[in-house]
Amino acid sequence: MNKEIFGVFGDRNEFEQFRSVREFDDIVTSDVATVGIRDTGLGIPGRSASYSGENGSCIIWGEAYPNKRGWSEPARWLLEQYIEKGKDAIKALNGSYLAFIVHEGDTVVLTDPIRSWECFYTDDPGVRVFGSDAAEVAKTIDDPTMRKQSVGEFLHMGVILGNKTLFHELHRTSFDGYLTPDEAGDLDRFIYNEQDMDYPSELADRMQRAIRRRSRQPGKKGLLLSAGYDSRTLLSQFPEIEHCYTVGKPEAQEVKVARRLAKQYGVDHTTLVTNDRYIMPGEQKVRDTNGIKESIHIHHAGYNNDIEVDTMYHGLLFDTLLRGFGHKRSELKMFGKTLPLKRMEIDPDPTEASLDNFGYMPDKSRVVAEQYTDDLDAAGNFVRDAIASEFDRCWSRTDSVQNALSLFSISNQPTIPFRTHLADNYLESFIAADTELLDWHLQTPPKYRNTATFIRAIRQLDEDLFRHRPPDRPYMSTVLSEVERFARRKLPFIKGFEPAWPDRQQVYDRYNLDQRLFPQHESIHNLPPRHKLRINDMVGWVAQCSKTVVNPTDVLYLQMDASGADEISFES
Repeated sequence: MNKEIFGVFGDRNEFEQFRSVREFDDIVTSDVATVGIRDTGLGIPGRSASYSGENGSCIIWGEAYPNKRGWSEPARWLLEQYIEKGKDAIKALNGSYLAFIVHEGDTVVLTDPIRSWECFYTDDPGVRVFGSDAAEVAKTIDDPTMRKQSVGEFLHMGVILGNKTLFHELHRTSFDGYLTPDEAGDLDRFIYNEQDMDYPSELADRMQRAIRRRSRQPGKKGLLLSAGYDSRTLLSQFPEIEHCYTVGKPEAQEVKVARRLAKQYGVDHTTLVTNDRYIMPGEQKVRDTNGIKESIHIHHAGYNNDIEVDTMYHGLLFDTLLRGFGHKRSELKMFGKTLPLKRMEIDPDPTEASLDNFGYMPDKSRVVAEQYTDDLDAAGNFVRDAIASEFDRCWSRTDSVQNALSLFSISNQPTIPFRTHLADNYLESFIAADTELLDWHLQTPPKYRNTATFIRAIRQLDEDLFRHRPPDRPYMSTVLSEVERFARRKLPFIKGFEPAWPDRQQVYDRYNLDQRLFPQHESIHNLPPRHKLRINDMVGWVAQCSKTVVNPTDVLYLQMDASGADEISFES
């Protein structure tokens, strides 16, 4: 990747067994740990920073905003805080980052509160190796073996849950966690603690400050713009934005509304026209998945040559953190359709409630399962067992089912490769990861953490935000919008709402991806496109970090082995 942090809990000689120091912009070394970083933003305020002095060393990699006293030298400031407060020092650092600190023989790597940057590690080489690029860390493993549970989760949900990866020997630092030479543990920043406040006004104020903190990025500024609420809010609040980009067909409803929004705020707009670049999982796109999440979420990956900005903004996770995606709401049955209501479900089943939060598609997964078993419920049972097993991790941070559902969605968020690719190619700002917004999420009861509260908040920022309504939400009322959606589907001569994203099946077939991705594996051709793309993601990622090759068909038939072994062997 273009940007990376890579380290070894050992001296410089041990580091150089795996990497050359010439690969990095800065190296921090000591007897107990050696770390290198590569980042074009190194030294820019709010970006990566490095410091070494007589009391130790500190690296902040990513995007970070200390308090005003630490603004000019954030890495030195964080080291001083650590000397005084230990791991609690990280609570004062705002942003999306990995931080490395060494002081008097102690050394630690710390994630941001929502693990928006993963830290991968392995002990396989005989010394603990860690880094942000899973492939580079995995290359230090002599004989990696694929974990069947992880392959199944990736195949059926598009995400590997918890702290697992595709390899038995490769792990992830915990959500809101830390890593030392002999430990991987949890921190206590992301704990639900509901407070009484004016939720819309507080959200509006905090959003304004979060945006202002990130307004100083250098160069030409852009925004990935949809027709929805989140990105239009950023468009209205960032007068510095010069260009907006929307993926889709020029005549699509989503693109038309995005174009009108850009015109409303006087910003240039470019449509990144859907073709094979939208869906084709190239080498870099697969690399950005880190082998734990599917590449389909990186909608813009094939269009780098068409994007002419230095800094890129986006609204990723606004819906999850600020609008209650992940909650289970009561539902109304109407005309054979299920409509979500504002009222919270009183006692939802967390496993069933989480099924729709990932890329699990029951009918499509059933088609996949039919390839390796006669049990028609095999895929559904596998997914439910995987979710139930992982969900227990949530209870240490909340005693509310609805909050646990949100936490489960946040800690296993499948869309993160979207920002990984952006951050690797531009100066990117993850606004939703702002500490003040995370605190709002943790302090706001689930019944107020919804789209209605969000709309009241952003109206305080700009009353004119809804001059052009999202094409699939013509009314402020969710129920009324859903009723119209149903009527458009059923009534003749009336065009239905278009989906926000292009039809993947059509794009996949139009550009003959079966022959381009699986020319030697016809048994895979009859599977749903999204599952075929997931198989390609896994096979492609393994190929980037291993000298051996895994057969795509072996990935598909992972559950045929009756021996119970939890690994898949490689071919030479």
